[in-house]
Amino acid sequence: MQNQIPPPSPEEYAPFYADYVQRATQRKNVQMALAQQIEELHAALDSLSEAQACFKPGPQEWSIKEVIGHLNDVERVFSYRLLRISRADVTPLPGFEQEDYVRAAGFDSYSLADLVREFELLRAANMLAIGYMTEEAIDCRGTASGYTVSARALIYMLVGHVDHHMASLQEKYLPVAVTL
Repeated sequence: MQNQIPPPSPEEYAPFYADYVQRATQRKNVQMALAQQIEELHAALDSLSEAQACFKPGPQEWSIKEVIGHLNDVERVFSYRLLRISRADVTPLPGFEQEDYVRAAGFDSYSLADLVREFELLRAANMLAIGYMTEEAIDCRGTASGYTVSARALIYMLVGHVDHHMASLQEKYLPVAVTL
């Protein structure tokens, strides 16, 4: 089992993931952050009504429920990539179009509690898998979306992606949604 997983170097991920990696690197321990984010999501969202959770800051923006549904989609996509790459599978993995996924899912018809619970379960499974990865598995590299990516970088990207969207929720969603 891994203790502390050191941050990835820039050649371990595509440049467009640098923000996610940087956000995760600001955490003291990426494995602890994986667990902390479950509680952070509950703390931010559990008091919202279903109507508040459908709030969108603009007509072209996602609702809060759609943001959480997107977190779940990306948790699945990144964890699938993590599984394949950590198992030394060098088959190139395709990208995905997040807008299409959100549009097709109909997340506003889900309950907010179910979306948050889904994230909790997905993350718990990922934490268990990551906890048993060897250093060799974490060092493995593969290709996703046409770029080299390491298992280590994907772990950091899981954390950084959630931090990115939590910052957006805290800055432009929740201050208005809680007043509705």
